Amino acid sequence: MIEWTIRIVASFSIVVIFLIFIFVFKEAASLFYGKPATPTTQTSDVDATATDEPEGYNPSSDGPETYGQDTELTAVSIDAASSTPVQTDPDRPEIYNPDSGPDPGSVVVARVDEAVAPTPLSENIFAGVWQPVGESPKFGVGPLLIGTFKTTFIAILIGAPLGILAAMFSAFFAPRWLREIVKPAIELLAGFPSVVIGFFCLATVATFIQDTFDTQFRLNALVGGIGLSLAVIPIIFTIAEDALSAVPRTLREASLALGSTEWQTAYRVMLPAAAPGVFAAVLLGVGRAFGETMIAIMATGNAPFGSWSIFAPARTVAATIGSEMGEVVWGSEHYGVLFLLGASLFVVSFGLNAVTELYVKKRLMKKFQGA
Repeated sequence: MIEWTIRIVASFSIVVIFLIFIFVFKEAASLFYGKPATPTTQTSDVDATATDEPEGYNPSSDGPETYGQDTELTAVSIDAASSTPVQTDPDRPEIYNPDSGPDPGSVVVARVDEAVAPTPLSENIFAGVWQPVGESPKFGVGPLLIGTFKTTFIAILIGAPLGILAAMFSAFFAPRWLREIVKPAIELLAGFPSVVIGFFCLATVATFIQDTFDTQFRLNALVGGIGLSLAVIPIIFTIAEDALSAVPRTLREASLALGSTEWQTAYRVMLPAAAPGVFAAVLLGVGRAFGETMIAIMATGNAPFGSWSIFAPARTVAATIGSEMGEVVWGSEHYGVLFLLGASLFVVSFGLNAVTELYVKKRLMKKFQGA
């Protein structure tokens, strides 16, 4: 009975996981087989004399006509071809704010007859601007990919050497009593809340980097990469230490018998023998850095800049999904693009894990078996 219960629970868990994957890919695929957007004609009329006040309303008796007596109401017309407000009063600026429209203190008399053609997704998604909110949304994933690459590269550049060297020390140089303390302690850091690491980078690491390099932006890709490296080191250490400890001790004894030092043995004999396992540790670290969300949101500046500078703010793919998915309109193009990014994250992470499990570790086992 217990055996059948375990089988049922395991099968149910596998089915649920596959259903989640199917849901993600289905929502992402809606971008391609959904109903295409058609050009629409926008027509708006705003009459300066129009009012929504109830019948019988008298401004002279029921209240003031305007809130500010010093405000002069000026008619502004909007050109239908260029959608640019044309100011009739030369003493007032042409436009109050290019992003928000004409001065709200002016009475607008406008008529716009304009066909709005949507930008094809194939052109939009490969653009260099990520601006999903606006009259003409832009879903260019270029800045997101650049930010993801920068932070992941910095994290692995810092975390991989530290994790591998710490694993070599624990496996070959540390006394037994020290190894029994250090190894469990570092493994526990793998479950450390990422929000705490992000807050540490936000409050401490960012200040140190800005004071040291005199950077223009306090939060940038370097700060985010350092925070991601703190999350990557425990994973690389744990897997690399297991791979180094699995190397037959006879190789170490033979190297020492030939006159090699402890460091030469560890670096030239034991590490190459465990290279597949160490490489697998680095790949899993890349997957963790690639998919980390909270640290990337808090420490990178979370701005989609297309700059390759490590001192410029960055936004990763995972951070974009985490920060925008809760506010997106269900079923919109923005919604589908976010699910497409999530599906891409899944494919990359699944590919890295598949290479690690099916190829790297398999080669490691064959090597240890003498095949």
